[in-house]
Amino acid sequence: MTTAQTFLLPDLGEGLTEAEIVRWLVAVGDVVVVDAPVAEVETAKSIVEVPSPYAGVVAELHGAEGSTVDVGKPLITIGVPAAGEDTAAVGSREEDKAAEAYRKEEQAGSGNVLIGYGTAEGARNGRRRKPRTAVVVEAVESSVPLVISPLVRRMARDAKVDLREVSGSGAGGLIVRRDVEAAIAGARPDAALARGAGSPSTVQAPALQAPAAQVPAAQAPGAPADSRTGLPELRRIPMSGFRKAAAATLSRSRAEIPEATTWVDVDATALVELRESLRTSSDPGPGLLALMARFVVAGLQKYPELNGFVDTEREELVQYDGINLGLAAQTERGLVVPAVVGAHALTTRGLDAEIRRLTGSAREGRLTANELSCGTFTLNNYGSFGVDGSAAIINHPQVAILGVGRIIDRPWVVDGELAIRKLTQLSLVFDHRVCDGGLAAGFLRFVADAFESPTSAFADL
Repeated sequence: MTTAQTFLLPDLGEGLTEAEIVRWLVAVGDVVVVDAPVAEVETAKSIVEVPSPYAGVVAELHGAEGSTVDVGKPLITIGVPAAGEDTAAVGSREEDKAAEAYRKEEQAGSGNVLIGYGTAEGARNGRRRKPRTAVVVEAVESSVPLVISPLVRRMARDAKVDLREVSGSGAGGLIVRRDVEAAIAGARPDAALARGAGSPSTVQAPALQAPAAQVPAAQAPGAPADSRTGLPELRRIPMSGFRKAAAATLSRSRAEIPEATTWVDVDATALVELRESLRTSSDPGPGLLALMARFVVAGLQKYPELNGFVDTEREELVQYDGINLGLAAQTERGLVVPAVVGAHALTTRGLDAEIRRLTGSAREGRLTANELSCGTFTLNNYGSFGVDGSAAIINHPQVAILGVGRIIDRPWVVDGELAIRKLTQLSLVFDHRVCDGGLAAGFLRFVADAFESPTSAFADL
C-alpha cells in the first residue's frame, strides 16, 4: 500500500509568489528518489531545478510546461510506499532509508525557508514514517544534516560544501541558507571582504530583462477596439517572472535615484593592441572585457563612493570594503547581471576565467541567486549589440553603472595628424546623492586614460 504525498511549490529563497514550469524532468509512472530533480522552474532570477522530498512513483504532475504555479500550491504528487512495504518498486533499500532521513529532517522545523513544506517546531506527527529498526534511526540522527530547503541543498552542492560540517542556526539545529552562505564565505578568503560589513540585510533583485516565457495570446476576431487609439488589440502577453522583477527593480531605481549621466569618447587602439599581444597559439589570453573590468576595479578602488549604496533609513552613504563587479550578460531569456565576487582580489587572468564561467552559467540558466544579487557596481558592454552609447538605468540598490560602446575605426587627431583609430564611448550613470559631477568625471577619466594607455596603467596597479 502506498500513500500519496503532494509536494507544494516552495519559496525558493527569493521571496517570490510564483514560478513558471519550464520543463518536467519526470513523467507519471517514473520512479524517483529523495533529492532527485523533478522539474525546472523559472524564477525572477534564473532557472532552478526543484528536487523531490519524497521517494516513490510519480502519480500526478500539477501543471503543464509553460504554466505558472503559485508558491504553496501543489507541484507534484508522489506515491510513497508505507512502512514495511517492499521498496523494490521504488528504488533500493538505501533510497528508502534516504526518504526516511528526509522525514526525520522535516521534524526539525521549516526554518521559515519553504512555504507549505516542512513542519513547525512543535509538530511531531504526520508524514514521518515508522523506521524499520532502531539502527536506522540512530544512523539518521547521527549522520544526516538537518536541512530541508532544496535551495540550501543546491547551494551547498554547487559550492562543494559538506553539510555534515555545517552548524545549523535554525530551530533545533536546522541548517538554513545563511549557514551555507557563511560556510561558502569561510572557504573563499575574499568573499566576506567583498560582501562588506555594511551590506543591506535584504537581498535585492537585480535589474533583469527577459522576454515573456509564455506564448502570446492572440486577440479574438472581432475584439473591441482600444478606446484611446481606435485600434484592435493584436495580442496580450503575460509578464514572466523575469519581466515582473525587471519592472519592479527598474521602477524603483527611477523613482528613488536622482541619476545623472556623463560620457567621453576614448581612443582604445592601444587597448586592442595589448589584447592582441597577449594572445598566443597556445593561450588566447585575457579577453577585452577582462582588461576593461580590471581598469574599472582599479577606478572603483580610487573612487569608492561609486561602490556602495544609500541607506535611506539611517541617512548614510555606505561604501563597501571590496568589489563584486556585476557584468551584463545577454541570454535567450533576456539580460541578467551576475557578479564577479571579490573582483578586487583577482588578477586580469582570474577575472577573465570568472567572466567566462559566469557567462556560460548565464546562457545555461544556472546562475545562483547570490551571483545575481550580490553586485556592488555594474559594467555593461552594450557595444556587443553594435551601438555606441546608452543612458542605462542603475541596478538598484547600486549607485552607478558604466557602459562601453562598440569599438570601431574612426578618424582621430593624434599628435596633430589625422589618423584612423579604434574609438569607443564610455558612459557613466551615477546616483547624484553619493557624489557630485566632479567625482564622477574623475572616475570616468581614470578609466578612459587606462583604456588609452593600458600598459602605463598596468604599471601603476
